[in-house]
Amino acid sequence: MKYILLLFFTLLPLNAYSSAKNEIKNKLELTNNLHFKFTQNINNKTEMGECKISYPKKILCKYDDIFEKVLVSNGRSLVINSKKIVNYLIYKLKDTPLDLILDKNFLINKIDEIDKVEENDESYFFKIKHNESLIKIYFNKNNFDIMGWTTVDMYQNKVETILYEVETNLMIDDKIFRVQKYIN
Repeated sequence: MKYILLLFFTLLPLNAYSSAKNEIKNKLELTNNLHFKFTQNINNKTEMGECKISYPKKILCKYDDIFEKVLVSNGRSLVINSKKIVNYLIYKLKDTPLDLILDKNFLINKIDEIDKVEENDESYFFKIKHNESLIKIYFNKNNFDIMGWTTVDMYQNKVETILYEVETNLMIDDKIFRVQKYIN
């Protein structure tokens, strides 16, 4: 009887992690787009704003700042523009960590590859190593929505993005992701 209880209590956490892993995967599979507010910390500098993500690989973020900063991707290019920048900045999306974060099929495949989802008091999370990128993605423990991510940007700055007021599968006009609209 003692061995049965030991086996039960040993397997219980594995089952909980497996369940969390499956719930996260299912939630991602059912999510076509996200709308959320965010707080982003880069080298002790905090930025806030609002984003819309449409899978695969499209994002529009408008920052709450006096320079009206905008970050937008059409799935191939990533444009950053604001009144502070003389010319806009443009990158190939594939050269940024957002390329992986905005690819839900990639995330689902990575979830399948991991042994267990880690957790803290507020969230489940897992780490993705891909090429030279390390990304940590957080999910809400209650509803399994994505809660944020931690990456390193192209300038080797740690970037932590926390999402809140997350809504899924809203109507989003695909025209908002046209990068030409945000180029001065």
